[in-house]
Amino acid sequence: MSITNPSLRSRIYFSMVIMILVSMLVTGIFTIYHFKAKNDVYHEKRLSRQEERVIATIQYFLKDSELQENLNTYIKDFADKILEIADVNNLEINVFNTSGEILMSSQIEIEDPNFYLQTISDSIFTELKRKEHVVIGHVQGDTKFLSTYSYVKNRNGNNICIVNLPYSRSDAANKSEVSEFLTSLIVVYAAMLIGVILLAYLLSNYITKSLRVIKERFKSVGINKKNEPIYWKGSDEIGSLVAEYNHMVTQLEFSAEKLAKSERESAWREMAKQVAHEIKNPLTPMKLSVQHLQRSFDPDDPDFKERMASFSDKMIRQIDTLSTIANEFSNFAKMPKANIGEINIIKLVNEACELFSETENLKLNFTNNTGKEVLTITGDNEQLTRVFNNLIKNGIQAIPNERKGEIIVVVEMTADSVIIQVKDNGIGISKDKKEQIFVPNFTTKSSGSGLGLAMVKSIIENHHGTVWFETIPPTETSFFVSLPMLTNQKDEL
Repeated sequence: MSITNPSLRSRIYFSMVIMILVSMLVTGIFTIYHFKAKNDVYHEKRLSRQEERVIATIQYFLKDSELQENLNTYIKDFADKILEIADVNNLEINVFNTSGEILMSSQIEIEDPNFYLQTISDSIFTELKRKEHVVIGHVQGDTKFLSTYSYVKNRNGNNICIVNLPYSRSDAANKSEVSEFLTSLIVVYAAMLIGVILLAYLLSNYITKSLRVIKERFKSVGINKKNEPIYWKGSDEIGSLVAEYNHMVTQLEFSAEKLAKSERESAWREMAKQVAHEIKNPLTPMKLSVQHLQRSFDPDDPDFKERMASFSDKMIRQIDTLSTIANEFSNFAKMPKANIGEINIIKLVNEACELFSETENLKLNFTNNTGKEVLTITGDNEQLTRVFNNLIKNGIQAIPNERKGEIIVVVEMTADSVIIQVKDNGIGISKDKKEQIFVPNFTTKSSGSGLGLAMVKSIIENHHGTVWFETIPPTETSFFVSLPMLTNQKDEL
């Protein structure tokens, strides 16, 4: 199954539409990524601010208290202060000693069995010792968390405890912002898409309009007709193409004139050679006969009258040959204007057969398979008579002298045409001569101008018909002529 390639207009149109769709997709992906990154930065900064505020508050509290050493035990006043800070800032605060063990929490009571299960993992604790401030992310269920771990220092700069702030990230606001932005973007891009589709359609039409004009001109270019140039104002790529087309048209016209002139000269040269050759053939025996008569001329010779009669007979035959050659060339050159009328093709073919029916050593059969006595076509009676005379005569000449000649002429019809077959039992046509059989000046016989079948082909084609042949060397050849019937007779079938 063949796949038709899309037109240039379709490719331009769809390319522009696909380009805007791809740009919408890329913009949407970039927007989501941008908002996600922005949201991550926002939460980290917010947690960092909260952590700074909490630690500052704790250090301010420690400044006025006696707690200046490592906190290794639960201290009621400090725990109350942590709960206060957590409540004021709406935070969860966990306090660990410098060994990573839980001391107090704003969410879990000290009496809770799970309280002492909270410890700082070794990996976090190791990193905390190195950086003194660690931020980690983790997920519990469907909730994302950020947690900070920082040392709290006393007035002397010594670490006295570790403060942990678990922070629950909410992506709801971020998703809402992204959704609103994408909704607005889709509306804008939908309007742009409609505009681009319309613009792409108009633009693709504009670009390809000139190409369609050039295409139509190319389709109408012919070697035997006047080809009009294309006028284009611009000097763009299409202008260059138009210039090449105009140049081609000019060159084609020039080449056509040269070819026509060359063909005419060649035809005249070939015709002159053929005429000279055909005339020369009978002139040679005529010259010899005259010379022989001149040498043996003796009016008192008792055989003089007999030799003169023989000489006259030879000269008349050669003159008839010259006359026949002249007539054949004249008929082929003239091809007088057809006198078109209605013709009973069955009667015309039958009359042509009767003309040759008395030929010696020949059996000629005519068969009408149409079931009709009258089958009318339109054509020139004289020209079609010449066609069938030539075909029958050509068949007779193809039969060797030692063979009993037989010509079979059959008339048949199809749905829209009448077909005439002329079959002979001659020597047939060899494979190497099949292509030239209808070429002027070509003949398979030792005598003749080679114009008969060329004339047959020309006449039949002028009558909107076709002529062809089938051959089985060396036993037979059949020529077929197909001519269109009148419309009213087609309807009767």
